[in-house]
Amino acid sequence: MIYIGIAVGIFVLEYLIKGYIEEKKTEEKIEKKCGGFLWIRKYHNKGAFLNFMEKNRPAVAVVSIVLSAILTVLFVMTLGNKGKPLLKTGLALLLGGAYSNTYDRLRRKYVVDYFSIHIPKGPFRKLSTVIFNIADFCIMIGAMIIVIWH
Repeated sequence: MIYIGIAVGIFVLEYLIKGYIEEKKTEEKIEKKCGGFLWIRKYHNKGAFLNFMEKNRPAVAVVSIVLSAILTVLFVMTLGNKGKPLLKTGLALLLGGAYSNTYDRLRRKYVVDYFSIHIPKGPFRKLSTVIFNIADFCIMIGAMIIVIWH
């Protein structure tokens, strides 16, 4: 099924990218791409979003596992029903991202983040300090699809 392919594709893509970042990049070096708008930089996030609860990594890992399990059950239940392509797409995006970051938390004890969006001025300039990975965006987009269109 295409929805399972989406989730697996996100996980595999992130597995490969994060492996490359871990092997080839250092935390000190920033590579500026797209005219300086996109910064490639290696970062080890030891907590949840923005290092939230970084001092309690086991709790963050347990929450990741539990939420991933709940999403998996919902995804499997939804796959058996006809229709609802947006719900299935949203869940597939959420699962691919959640599995990727949960895998990192369990295997590496941190999540590999590797890019930020550089906005030097204006109300969104603080966004430049946040370092993401593709899984983060898949989780965010999947959640938005489910909330807005379901």
